[in-house]
Amino acid sequence: MKDDSRFPDPVYKETVLRPLFDGAKAHHVDGFRAIDRAHLIMLAETGILDHRQAREIARALDAIDREVNVADLTYTGEVEDFFFLIEAELKRRLGPDIAGRLHTARSRNDIDHTLFKLALKAEIDLLLGKARHLAATLIDAAERQAGTLIVAYTHGQPAQPTTFGHYLSAVIEVLLRDIERVEDARRIVDLCPMGAAAITTSGFPIDRERVATLLGFSRPLENSYSCIAAVDYVTATYGAMELMFLHLGRPIQDLQFWTSFEVGQIYVPNAFVQISSIMPQKRNPVPIEHLRHLASQTAGRAHAMLTVMHNTPFTDMNDSEGETQAMGYEAFRSASRVLDLLAALVADLRVNEARVAENIRRSAVTITELADSLVRREGLSFREAHEVAAAVARAVTEKAGDLGADGYEPFIRTFEKAVGRPSAIDAGTFAEIVSPEHFVAVRDRFGGPAPKPLAAALDGYRSRLSGFDETARAAEEHEKTAARERSDRFAALMGEE
Repeated sequence: MKDDSRFPDPVYKETVLRPLFDGAKAHHVDGFRAIDRAHLIMLAETGILDHRQAREIARALDAIDREVNVADLTYTGEVEDFFFLIEAELKRRLGPDIAGRLHTARSRNDIDHTLFKLALKAEIDLLLGKARHLAATLIDAAERQAGTLIVAYTHGQPAQPTTFGHYLSAVIEVLLRDIERVEDARRIVDLCPMGAAAITTSGFPIDRERVATLLGFSRPLENSYSCIAAVDYVTATYGAMELMFLHLGRPIQDLQFWTSFEVGQIYVPNAFVQISSIMPQKRNPVPIEHLRHLASQTAGRAHAMLTVMHNTPFTDMNDSEGETQAMGYEAFRSASRVLDLLAALVADLRVNEARVAENIRRSAVTITELADSLVRREGLSFREAHEVAAAVARAVTEKAGDLGADGYEPFIRTFEKAVGRPSAIDAGTFAEIVSPEHFVAVRDRFGGPAPKPLAAALDGYRSRLSGFDETARAAEEHEKTAARERSDRFAALMGEE
């Protein structure tokens, strides 16, 4: 069949090739440079290229980096993509024989996934740094507020008193688990595809370990088919991200509820409050709303990455490549905004202790401890004790009273009617039993809000966070060592005669 058409079709050029080229310019120039250098060093060290060939290629690559201003490049369609543009520059400077030798034993398949992993590691490291900062801020706040009473809610209703520090500790536990999930994903990303070539490696005596080391990976990804087909590094990363921001959205929603006028147990400082354009009385803590929608946007963008991977073939494919990778980076952009803003807000939040005290009074949320105390002090079954306590709570709330001050009289009346004898609990003891301070203090079991278990929990969180920090420092040093070695060996190649 005769075909006089010429590549690229103008529409294909504008709808696919130009965006891919611009994406490579925006995200992968440094990755291309690192891969070219690491691969060239390996080719020279294994003898696949001789010293003269390696030296000429190294000097040409260095000249291209110095002389070609990537930011000024405009896609013309003369070459297919950024990879071929660099190859064309090499050919122009060296001729096709020497220039073409750099591509020995590699393919755009293994190059692309290595590029994407290099970029993704950098994004993950930034995300983890911000997540660790948020965790440290939450731990600091929990320690400051370890004894500050709040009302805990279930099903949207006041349930029991606890402390703000205890609540924040629950948030910390989830965040630390989310950090672990992202770290696990990073370990998958940190496996190098280079050397897989198109699918099956190469008949040349390549050293895949060496290239992985020079690029700062922990080791090569073993199976060469997996190197170009397995996108679990994408799904693991964005699956962990989706969970992190889904989980963060839940305490953000609590903050929205707790700062409402009707609840009011959390006070947002003026620095985070916007005013109404028409209603002078309004204090709008809109940063919380921005946190909520940005967390949702992040979770949605991360989930979109999983959707793109769904039902794709287990092979090299464009579905997982340039434009999809760039789409994923937008999840990291909104993620950073959430982590930064939430850390800043948490550091400045205050509990409105007067409002908390009033809400505790109005809701009788300490009544569970009365039931518990009747079991321990009076020998009742819990169900009997629960019925007595429920009747007392109803009597107090119906008259909008105070449980400590107004609850004793209905208590002694209800107890004697239900049990058939007077209670041994006097008015002073009753008031202590139903106080929020006592409620928290006696809940000193593992994981409870009392000072001792809460302090132990916070110490444990700090220890885990310290471990995350050490992991990050080790990864950073590993990357720096690889970059130095790659730079030194490349410089040596340029100087070899």
